[in-house]
Amino acid sequence: MSLLPYALARPFLFGLDAEAAHELTLHTLEKVQGTPLALAYCNTRVEDPVTLAGLHFPNRVGLAAGLDKNARCIDGLGAMGFGFVEVGTVTPLPQPGNPKPRMFRLPKADALINRLGFNNEGLDAFIANVQRARFRRQHAGTPMLLGLNIGKNAATPIEDATSDYLKGLDGVYPHADYVTVNISSPNTKNLRALQSDEALDGLLGAIAARREVLASMHGKRVPVFVKIAPDLDEAQVAVIAATLKRHGMDGVVATNTTLSRDAVKGLPHAEEAGGLSGAPVLAASNRVIRQLRQALGPYYPIIGVGGILSAQDAVSKIKAGADVVQIYTGLIYKGPDLVRDAALAIQRSHQAPL
Repeated sequence: MSLLPYALARPFLFGLDAEAAHELTLHTLEKVQGTPLALAYCNTRVEDPVTLAGLHFPNRVGLAAGLDKNARCIDGLGAMGFGFVEVGTVTPLPQPGNPKPRMFRLPKADALINRLGFNNEGLDAFIANVQRARFRRQHAGTPMLLGLNIGKNAATPIEDATSDYLKGLDGVYPHADYVTVNISSPNTKNLRALQSDEALDGLLGAIAARREVLASMHGKRVPVFVKIAPDLDEAQVAVIAATLKRHGMDGVVATNTTLSRDAVKGLPHAEEAGGLSGAPVLAASNRVIRQLRQALGPYYPIIGVGGILSAQDAVSKIKAGADVVQIYTGLIYKGPDLVRDAALAIQRSHQAPL
């Protein structure tokens, strides 16, 4: 349990513009991580290990990509009790993202809409921040795992997207426990077209070939995951599942934000462009997870993300077929204690007698 109850900080943060609060939180985390002040938010990590894709996850709750796009706060976030933290999305070149305002709260729905657009400082700055992190020296027996999430620059034509992903893979490969290929953000023009059959086949074929070269060069085989959208029908999910297996991808992250507004109609900001995250995504994400599990079989690694606002939501992802879960919007609405609550609930759910 963190020393400073999040309920005390939330009214202040929610009084600020959503992106301003986000930046203030990251700035504060960056400054206090590794100092005694981190006791205000740190949690004892729940030990509930699981092995996926050859990786030993200390517990089954991770941070989703998007919160720490520049890898500035790996140690601070890790201190909240996560078993794994995914940072990014990073693009080869720095880019400002979409015009502000571009992040909106929908408190009545425990939701956010964002159209940030892969705003980040670029690959070189990202890698420098990763190298400064000290998380691997903590919990030396079973350190927290680090996922590095890669994407394409907005200015790169979609037909040249593979080049950006290969640059990203080359850069992050030596530093990652796993790499996530993000082809599902709704905020980069045409990006989701990479989920289509032919485009996905070409992209993953190129990534698989480059991964073999990098594995030989660095003497280690880093797992590659692919992050997909919740706005897919069963036939599309089946095609993606087959393509993932055909190219030897090690797992799938399901899912990103949704373009659907069905669950938030009539609420302030509901019609803002961008991806909707938070509680309204839970059902759609779990549906895709169930379809993936059916298509991929019982042993293929699935990271479940989308709509976890409670410990019970986290367990619902595991029951749908996910092996581990990630949270993001839930952290904003519920605070760091959600990490421990979710990890304990998942631990109890699979240790309970049948």
